Formats: sequence, C-alpha cells, structure tokens
Amino acid sequence: MSLTETTLSTKSTSAGRDTGKISKTSGYFAAFLALGLAEATLGPTLLGLAVNTGSVLSEISLLFMSRSLGYLLGALLGGQLYDRVPGHRVMAAMLVAAALMMALAPLIPLLWLLAVVLLILGIAQSMLDVGGNTLLVWVHRRQVGPYMNGLHFFFGVGAASAPLVVAQSKSITGDIRWAYWVLALLIFPTALWLLRLPSPRQLTATGNGSGGRINYGLVTLIALFFFLFVGAEVSLGGWITTYTVALGLAPETTADYLTSAFWGALTVARLLAIPVATRFRPRSILLAALLACVASLGLILLWPHSITALWLGTLGAGLSLASIFPTSIALAERHLTVTGRMTSWFIVGASLGSMFLPWLIGQFFEKVGPRVMPLAIIIAMMLALLIFGLIMRAISVREGRLEINM
Repeated sequence: MSLTETTLSTKSTSAGRDTGKISKTSGYFAAFLALGLAEATLGPTLLGLAVNTGSVLSEISLLFMSRSLGYLLGALLGGQLYDRVPGHRVMAAMLVAAALMMALAPLIPLLWLLAVVLLILGIAQSMLDVGGNTLLVWVHRRQVGPYMNGLHFFFGVGAASAPLVVAQSKSITGDIRWAYWVLALLIFPTALWLLRLPSPRQLTATGNGSGGRINYGLVTLIALFFFLFVGAEVSLGGWITTYTVALGLAPETTADYLTSAFWGALTVARLLAIPVATRFRPRSILLAALLACVASLGLILLWPHSITALWLGTLGAGLSLASIFPTSIALAERHLTVTGRMTSWFIVGASLGSMFLPWLIGQFFEKVGPRVMPLAIIIAMMLALLIFGLIMRAISVREGRLEINM
C-alpha cells in the first residue's frame, strides 16, 4: 500500500470513528432528554395524582420515596449490567419501560399501586442515568467534560419542557392524563435510535486514574456529595409548585410555570457551562456553584411572602445547581477509573438523596408549614459545601502521595 493510500485509509478510519462518536453521543443526549421529561413530571402533577388516589400531601409524598427507591435499585443493578451487557440494549429497554409506566401513571386510582408504577419508573430512570453517564465517559474519556455538560443540558431541556406540557394539559383538558400520554410517546423513538448503534467497549479497570487501588474513601465522599445536592435539586423541582400554592403566592398554573422556569434555568446554565468546562477546573466550578446556590436559597427563606424573591431564588438555584452533577462526574473521571459499577455508586448516593429529602419535606410540610421546604434544602446545600471541602482535601492528600512515590 502506498503512502497516499495509507494516509487516506487512516483519515477514513478517523472520520468513521468521529461519525460513530457523534451518533452515539446524540443517542445519549436524546435519552437524557427523555429522562428529563420523566423526572420533572411528578412535581407539577402531584396535586392531580393526590386527587386521583384520594390522598393528602403527607401520603402522596410516598411517591417521591417510591420512585427514588426504584432509582436506588436501578443504580445497584445498572452498574453490573453495563459492565457485562452491551449498553445500548440496556438503555433501549429502559426507555420503553419508562414510557409504559408514564402512560399508566394517571390511570391508577390506588396509591399503593401508583407507588409500584413509580418504583418501576425509578428503576428505568436510574439505569438510563447510569448508562448515559458511563457510556459517554467510555466514548470520550478525558475529553468528556464539555460533552457531560451537554448531556445534562438535554436533561434540563426535557425537565423544563415537561411542566409546560402539564400546564397546557390542565388548561385544555382540565386533567393530567394527556400530559403523561404525550410525554410517554416522545420517549419511544430514542430506543429505536440506540438499538441501531453498536455499544461502546466496556471499561473493566478497577483501579483509580493512576492505575492503583480504588480510593474507597473518595468514592464514598463523592457519593455522599451526590446524596446532598441531588436531594436538594429534586426537592426544589418537586415541591416548588405545592410550596407556591400553599403560601398563596400564585395559582397552580402559574406555579407550574415556576417549576418549568427552574428546570429551564438548569438547561440554560448547562448550555453555558459547556465552554466554561473547557477553561476552568472542575473544583473551581463546583465551589462557585455551591456558594451561588446557598445564596439563592437564602432569598426564598428570608422573604417567604415575596413572589419576586421566590422567582429570583428559584431561577438562581436552577442556574447554580445546573453544572454540579456533570462537573462532579468530570472531577471523578480525573481521579478514578469510571466503570459502570463506580458510576452506579454515585447514582446510589443521588437516589438516596432524592428519596430521603423530598419525603422528609412531605412529612413536615403540613405540620410545620411550607417554609420547611427551603429550610431543608439550604441545610442540605451547606452540608454539601462541607463534604466538597473534604473531597478536595482527600484529593490533595492523594496527589501529594503520588508525587512522593514518583
């Protein structure tokens, strides 16, 4: 083979790989769009589901725990599956399962049965979450930072769109059923897209980024960090509609738009974070985001009867929380080998947080008052700041040891 033919062959192979990466990345982005649609539907429809099942708020908050328990089970199962089974098959199956559960949810009149449906939905969502984050790292490796922000940007697009669909469904039909059915139909096509693409090669390394043993202390701290900030994110997105209505700050339809604005702020910020991720270190982005989130939540807590403070605080919290999840994964990739199993432990932490904090708020919402919602969330974010400091200390100690050994 001549030099020219060799060069052309190399370029053709490189172009093919780039095209494959683009196709796979597009599939993961579409899957996270579907994940966002499923995630943000529960909060705006909570009152409607309570009517369907004849439940009060302290009882209907069981749905948050049920879905999050499913998230936990899916995370534990998903990490093992993605390390053994072609990832696109798993993701496609979970997309179909999520669509079916969404279609069933508004038809069920029994709270316990609805909780089972939300449990299955949570399993499907969790395995999509593990899959999207893990497979994207396998495709892009150390260049994953901007793509990870793009992945979660599309989650935000879905999450911002879902409350708008719910609000329109309530306005046009006076019911929440059509919102669930339309959203379920939007999820199906992505499963077909992923099935036609070859899955990326699994990473089976068990060491950290330097090839040594797994730093279990660092993995635990990162999982605890996910527990706190994801619990705060899900609580704000899930309870803001009910909080607004309970305080009489706005009617229910307007409160739905506030929920959409929260997810919309997350979406915009994740788009802006794509170029930011190429210029700043993950630790700097995370510190700025955590501090800004605490300040935004402070507005809601200090001026509880101001609709202006509520809007500013909600938008500020959405903008601040946006980059924490993808940047945390990017930070982990720099110091740990991100396998499906390891990603699953991060998702376990996230699912426990999304299970516990929204449920805890529901237990005290009517007994103590609506202000328990921003108070619980701001406490969680301040604890997240503390855990972040411990993570940075653990990383500094580890890097110091590596320098000594070298």
